[in-house]
Amino acid sequence: MAAQAQAHAQGNENEDGEQYITLASTTSTENSGLFDAIIPQFTDKTGIEVRVVAVGTGQAFEIARRGDADSLLVHDTAGEETFVAEGYGSERADVMYNDFVLIGPNGDPAGIADAETVSQALQLIAEAEAPFASRGDDSGTNRAELRLWEAAGVEPGGEWYRELGSGMGPTLNTAAGMDAYVMSDRATWVAFENPQDLELLFEGDETLFNQYGSILISAERHPHLKHDLAGQWHQWLLSEEGQQAIGDFTVNGQQLFFPNAE
Repeated sequence: MAAQAQAHAQGNENEDGEQYITLASTTSTENSGLFDAIIPQFTDKTGIEVRVVAVGTGQAFEIARRGDADSLLVHDTAGEETFVAEGYGSERADVMYNDFVLIGPNGDPAGIADAETVSQALQLIAEAEAPFASRGDDSGTNRAELRLWEAAGVEPGGEWYRELGSGMGPTLNTAAGMDAYVMSDRATWVAFENPQDLELLFEGDETLFNQYGSILISAERHPHLKHDLAGQWHQWLLSEEGQQAIGDFTVNGQQLFFPNAE
């Protein structure tokens, strides 16, 4: 992140005199196309450019802890609350939500399409030892997946469970190539253009709810960051205009994120 640290040292403006912030966020918000839709609206209103570093949520936290990001937009509410409680963040707010879904080969060898709960679906995959592609990258999706395995009473492992250490898009590509089951956020799945024989097989369990939050970084912990500019981004996301921009974003006619700022 040396380049970002150098950019911060240069102040609030880039070489063209434009103001910008660095936003650490998730691969799901980037891969879905959401930022391409909403950031230009924010920039048009404020003149502030938003430079996105799209990584897993765990990596986003680490970037912010080091002081290499001005703001966070991630999806691990428990982790976000811990981040603030530890003094790294000064404010956290709900921004939007969608849900996770289970994807798999259209032949559905584990029979999860008939499952009544996500726990049952995961148990069926484990019992069948059907290939399952896990992001394995400490992302918000990966953290949620591991919580769901635990709730199902399953400790995934063995040759059938592949931890890839990659983002959502590459994980879906790998799953498509190996006819594997995979858990995805709905937004990345809908925007995914290489499904091959994969299809959505299980959805709708309330435990698949996926909340996104915006976090301001502590000025006391990292006084060098662009707290005023980041605050404008944070407030815009929560504003009627920002919430409308999020709700208006669609892919293939489907709304992918649902604004729910209080």
